[in-house]
Amino acid sequence: MKAITPDLEYLSTRQSAKVLQVSLGTVQKMVELGELIAWKTRGGHRRILASSLDQQLARRKRAMRQKTTQNCIALGIFRRAENSHELIESIQCWQLKVDMEISVDSLEGLMKAVSIAPDLIFLDALIPPVEQVHLIHYLSKNKDTQRIPILVDEGFIRLHPGVMGLADENTVGVRSQYPEILQEELENGLIDQNPLIIGYPATNPELEAALGNRNRHELLEPIFIQALNRKCN
Repeated sequence: MKAITPDLEYLSTRQSAKVLQVSLGTVQKMVELGELIAWKTRGGHRRILASSLDQQLARRKRAMRQKTTQNCIALGIFRRAENSHELIESIQCWQLKVDMEISVDSLEGLMKAVSIAPDLIFLDALIPPVEQVHLIHYLSKNKDTQRIPILVDEGFIRLHPGVMGLADENTVGVRSQYPEILQEELENGLIDQNPLIIGYPATNPELEAALGNRNRHELLEPIFIQALNRKCN
């Protein structure tokens, strides 16, 4: 993790993302939620107060210390069982202790979420986008799961406004099985305005180049900690 040098009073969004080891979109969302203090220059560029980054890093460390005495329970919903193998392998090397429950079926995943009440839910990026919308809808509405952070692919977060329209295009001549209420919920911020929806980098060319031979799942530990912090707030 990169240190913030004393001579820096503020950083750009890109610099902040590198310090926190998260995506640009995640930094922007943290600013919107008040987790980071920022303002915009006359040219429209966002500047983030370095001291607020220090505070965010300190909160991570506190969460890490709190979690070393007990395991985080995470539920991973995957398209196929083999998709979970790299993540499970990476988790073994984390300081954060994670018990990962796996589901390879969305309905089973929803039932597990209710029964085990995990600390966070991880959605595989390979789950079809429309299916992810349904999962987020039900998890966000169920009283037993609506306060659980959900980790989803950043690419899906960017794509989601047009997901239901794509589904309709692919079912020409067939009565749509996706209710209009889902499209309305998307437009009303089901995903992009939900503080418990947290993006992770599943497909990021810049990140691929920076990682080299490392596994991208190694970068998920701080995102898991961020999710746990958000659940506690």
